[in-house]
Amino acid sequence: AEAANSPKVVEAAPPVAAPTMIAPMVEKRETFMATGYAVISVQNHKNPAQQRLLAIRASKLDAYRSLTEQVYGQQLDANTTVADMTVLNDTFRTRVEGVIYGANLVSITPVGEDTYETTLSLDRAVVQDLRTLYLTQLASRRR
Repeated sequence: AEAANSPKVVEAAPPVAAPTMIAPMVEKRETFMATGYAVISVQNHKNPAQQRLLAIRASKLDAYRSLTEQVYGQQLDANTTVADMTVLNDTFRTRVEGVIYGANLVSITPVGEDTYETTLSLDRAVVQDLRTLYLTQLASRRR
């Protein structure tokens, strides 16, 4: 009779992470690759050797931006103005923000006479850590 009057203890199921659209894409890739480019002659320096160094640096930063877009995605703002069924103005702006560490420099290569190409790689294992770090930083900024 005591067992019938005893309250039953029900254990809650452990929380399950909500599936995301990004997770399946990340799981399929072992390594993220990104390539950046920069033109030598447009670098803001008169010395050709310094222009080459600046182009190498710019191509590396372009590759990091591409890697950041792959890890975090892009914020896209678009605006289209239509009048009399004619597009008068069509503009868009993209923005990417994030933290990248652990990227490997794969290559820095001259392309043609006036361009450098830099390729970076990032292991999949680092991507989740980067996203967690970024979300933690965002949360602390909002406090």
